[in-house]
Amino acid sequence: MSKPHWRPAHTSDLPAIGAIAARIHPDLPERPEVFAEKMRLYPGGCRVLVAGDEIAGYGLAHPWKQHQIPPLDRFLERLPEDADCLYVHDIAVLPDRRGGVARAYMTGIAELARASGIATLALVSVYATRPLWERLGFRPVAADASLQAKLASYGQGATYMLRDLAAT
Repeated sequence: MSKPHWRPAHTSDLPAIGAIAARIHPDLPERPEVFAEKMRLYPGGCRVLVAGDEIAGYGLAHPWKQHQIPPLDRFLERLPEDADCLYVHDIAVLPDRRGGVARAYMTGIAELARASGIATLALVSVYATRPLWERLGFRPVAADASLQAKLASYGQGATYMLRDLAAT
């Protein structure tokens, strides 16, 4: 069996992405149209993990503004012209395919950000994944009232985190 690897996501991958999202994030549902919009707006940040003949995970990222968390299951409509971070919207990998693949996706995303002149990655940690993100160089941001309100839709324990690419 070939080693799992990341490749660019295609529209034809949406059914697999939706199925993985439903399995990994049952409490944070998003419509396939929302995923499709991210793929259309910033294809370079949208990738799938291929293991053998199947898709075993996906990652979605796009330019955004720090501390301006995009709401779940909503259209972005457009990307900000003055983006100051690459926002990692989601990485979801089937349990039997985990083990280093998030690091591989993040390495590619960091390279994409640097090539775009962006020096910061941002994400929201959910489901107690904060230790993973800390191992990958992210640090939690103290949430003021405005940021706490934005985090509410991501569930209890959601943490906004940043990674300075200049430091790594």
